[in-house]
Amino acid sequence: MIVNPEQYLIKHFNGLALEPALFYIWQNSMRFEISDPQIPFDDPTVMRQTFSRAGALFDAVFRTEDELLLMTDILTKTQNNFLHKKPLNVYRKYVKHRTVLNRLQLQEFDDLEEESKTYRYWLPCQKGDIRYPQLLQAICYEDFGHSSRILKSNPQVGSNVYFINLSRNMIFHLYDDRGCDILAADKEKLRFLHEDFNSWILDYDREEIDLLFK
Repeated sequence: MIVNPEQYLIKHFNGLALEPALFYIWQNSMRFEISDPQIPFDDPTVMRQTFSRAGALFDAVFRTEDELLLMTDILTKTQNNFLHKKPLNVYRKYVKHRTVLNRLQLQEFDDLEEESKTYRYWLPCQKGDIRYPQLLQAICYEDFGHSSRILKSNPQVGSNVYFINLSRNMIFHLYDDRGCDILAADKEKLRFLHEDFNSWILDYDREEIDLLFK
């Protein structure tokens, strides 16, 4: 399936720009707390809870048969051209089959004023095509200097990973170990999350989220 992300977002999300923090720029959205701020960051139970919650939310949003778009934005300096040399390194370890990896698309955006460049990768796939537990863990470890980080050999770059459910028109953005934004074109697609994972809703935004389902 060939999908143009820009056209898809125009059609289903009013041309939403994918950038943190999505919760604050799209009305039909929820924000979940992934790690417990009351537990010291160096306590191993913190990451166990983080992986458990991230995985549970992902499994709730994505069914086996759903069509997905795995999108990754890599932000770097204009002169950093390492992705031209090894463009598949971003995805190779998270995609199970080479035939799926062959669908990978790339678009580049230059910001001349900031002297920066964004590499946007997207991959049409299904849940079973990707090693999503490992990818979710890598996102959670991004700020910890862990060996599982995405592009660990290039610490000067930043990345944002977005999982788009094309079948249910939902967007899943685990922005780091602290939290996760989940959006939907139709707020009713989020109602079951409000009911099933209510205790995980970030308290700071709870009032606004609860009002969405009144």
